[in-house]
Amino acid sequence: MFSIFKQKPAEFFSPEEKEKILAAIKTAEQKTSGEVRVFVESRCRFVDAMDRAVEIFYGLKMQQTDLRNAVLVYVALKDKQLALFADEGIYNRAGKDFWTAEVKLMLSQFNKENYAEGIAQVVVEVGEVLCTHFPYNAATDKNELPDDIVFGK
Repeated sequence: MFSIFKQKPAEFFSPEEKEKILAAIKTAEQKTSGEVRVFVESRCRFVDAMDRAVEIFYGLKMQQTDLRNAVLVYVALKDKQLALFADEGIYNRAGKDFWTAEVKLMLSQFNKENYAEGIAQVVVEVGEVLCTHFPYNAATDKNELPDDIVFGK
């Protein structure tokens, strides 16, 4: 794993905010075989947050899900950048308009400084679209990726 991916205390969020995001991840994944991860850091190393999200997505090996149905929610708080990166199995099924609307939703919450709420809302809505296209199957489903928040520098 890259050295930039470190688990450390959530200095970006209060314990309640962190729990809100973790609960959203669990809710999102309850009815789908899809996977959602959240990566938060202070600064984005690239001009385009999507480039950073792609780097993190592959660094976390999120492309290795069986159905290619993982989604990364990327946020660089101090730089006020964010991106959603969805693997090929879900990106086209949900459609570009869905992903654009989710980014706008997150931005609307971030503009009010409701960072945890914005992340949690988007995670739940991504879970709903994953459920539509990749419903949970008790016989075959497994949690392919950790449900924790990943914190960068």
